[in-house]
Amino acid sequence: MQQIPSVDLRDFLSEDPARKQHFVNEIGKAYEEIGFVALKGHFLSDKLVADLYQEVRHFFDLPLETKEKYEIPGIGGQRGYVSFGKEHAKGRSTGDLKEFWHFGQYVDAHSKYANEYPENVTVTELPSFNSIGKEAYQMLEKTGVYVLRALALYIGIDEFYFDPFVRDGNSILRPIHYPPITDEPKDGAVRAAAHGDINLITLLMGAQGKGLQVQSNNGEWIDAMAQPDELMINVGDMLSRHTNNKLKSTIHQVINPPRELWGTSRYSIPFFMHPVNDMPLNCLPECIDENHPKAFEDISSGAYLEERLIELGLKK
Repeated sequence: MQQIPSVDLRDFLSEDPARKQHFVNEIGKAYEEIGFVALKGHFLSDKLVADLYQEVRHFFDLPLETKEKYEIPGIGGQRGYVSFGKEHAKGRSTGDLKEFWHFGQYVDAHSKYANEYPENVTVTELPSFNSIGKEAYQMLEKTGVYVLRALALYIGIDEFYFDPFVRDGNSILRPIHYPPITDEPKDGAVRAAAHGDINLITLLMGAQGKGLQVQSNNGEWIDAMAQPDELMINVGDMLSRHTNNKLKSTIHQVINPPRELWGTSRYSIPFFMHPVNDMPLNCLPECIDENHPKAFEDISSGAYLEERLIELGLKK
C-alpha cells in the first residue's frame, strides 16, 4: 500500500445502511493494514480551521519571554506552553525541533473527572485564542466519537462502546510550531522523531505539505499528505493494545525539509483522543483467538499514560 486511503464520514452518517457499512469496512481495513486514513466530511468548517491557524501563528509569534510565562511547572506539559526541544520520542534523548501548546478537556463542574485535570491556560494577549481553541477541540472530539463508533462495529462490539470512555476523556489539542532551522541539527534531531502515539486515535490538521511520513509493514517510509478538506487520522497505542494489535498503531515521523526550505516554519494541529483515566485497556475478547493470543497485561489508561509521559521526558 503506497498511499493513505481516503474515507468520507458522511457515508457513516448517512441513512443508507450500505454506505454506512462501506465506511466501516474501509476504515477498519485501513487501520488493520497501515493504521492511517485521510478523512473528509468532518465537523470543522473552513472558517474555523482558518481562524485557528491564524490564532496559533499569532501565539507562536509572541516573544519567547511572553510564551514562557504560560509554561506551567509540575503538570507534565499537559496544559499551556511547552518550549522548544523539551519533548523527545520514546527511546531517544535528543529533543524534537518543535514548540507546542496544549488545550485540554472542558469538563462540567459536576463531572466526576472535574478535579482530575489541570485548568486550561488563558492567553491574555490574544482575546480569541482560547475560544477558538475550545471550539476546534469540541468539533474534533465530535468527529473522533463517530470514528470510534465505526471501529467498534468493525471489531464486532456495540457501536456506542467507546462513548462513555471518551466523554470527559483526557484528550489534548496540540497546536505545534516547527520553527525555521537555523543551524545544522545536532545528533540527528528532526522535527518529530519516529514514534507511535499514546492515545486511542489522533486527528491531525495540517498534513497538506510534505513532512509527515508513515512506516509501512515492510519498513518503507510513505509520505502522508491530506487534501485541504481532510484530516489525517491514525490509531494510537492505547487502541492498538485494547484490540490486541488488530488495529495498528503505526510508527510515523516528521522529517526536516530540504535545506533550501530550512528557513520556513511548519504548523500542524493534532487532536490526541484519550479516554478517561479509569478506562481498562485490557485486550478485548473479540480480538483474541488461537492465532492471536492475548499480547498485553491488563492496565488502566491512566497508568499507561503516566508510563509514557515519563518515557517522553515530560514527567520525571
